[in-house]
Amino acid sequence: MLDDNLISIVRKFAVENSEKNDIHGYAHVERVYNTCINIGKKLNANLKVLQIAALLHDVGRIYEKSDKLKRNHAEISADMSKKFLSLNGESLVQDEFDNVIHSIRAHSFSNKIIAQTLEAKILSDADKLDALGAIGIFRTIGFTLENNGGINQIIEHFERKILKLKEQMYLKYSKTIGKERHKSVLDFYNKLKKEKS
Repeated sequence: MLDDNLISIVRKFAVENSEKNDIHGYAHVERVYNTCINIGKKLNANLKVLQIAALLHDVGRIYEKSDKLKRNHAEISADMSKKFLSLNGESLVQDEFDNVIHSIRAHSFSNKIIAQTLEAKILSDADKLDALGAIGIFRTIGFTLENNGGINQIIEHFERKILKLKEQMYLKYSKTIGKERHKSVLDFYNKLKKEKS
């Protein structure tokens, strides 16, 4: 799309530094990437920044549990991306470089950094959209089981995080996409609670 060589190098780095599952692994990264590009085209965003930030947004996740500073994966991803792009991102101007790093840092629900740029808002919203709908239900259940949880923990995860995501999106366009996906999650959550009783 834009600067194919750089995108190819970034994609390779992302694959090498992704979890090997469908929950937070490279399949998630590609879904977020595609959503970013679709929204970015609609809103005239900087697609080069979006491509790079989307591909790199979770590269630190595999190192989060072993991080001595106990940083959020978005902080680790931003630091790794800074180092990586300092060596490989010579085609990025400083504003683009800074925007990529800010977008990665601000994408995480739990990192509590407010997205300041259009591209950061798009990445944050795209990441949230991937936690909603049928894929989001799959990811919530998979994440909970992966962490030795059961039905009660799945319900708690929906209540504590997933059902709040639609309201935390920045962009009207993203909220429109999220509305139907949110409804799918809410319907499933309500049925799960009812059948559990």
